[in-house]
Amino acid sequence: MEFPDSVKDAAFRRSGGQCECKRASHNHSGRCNTTVTRYSAEFNHIPVDPKTGANSLANCEVLCVTCCREVVSAAC
Repeated sequence: MEFPDSVKDAAFRRSGGQCECKRASHNHSGRCNTTVTRYSAEFNHIPVDPKTGANSLANCEVLCVTCCREVVSAAC
């Protein structure tokens, strides 16, 4: 399931317009911080399987396209 727009808006504000990815496997030292816009950002369920994760702000992370692709491909 997709996040409602209200959750996407709140997550984007929380992110400060930057990718929130902190995965060491993506070669970040800390957070990615790639700049994203509200409409270029990917909104990802923290447990990657959206069927098991709630569509809440606490379960939503803002990712850049590159990090999102790596997250999705790792989950397959």
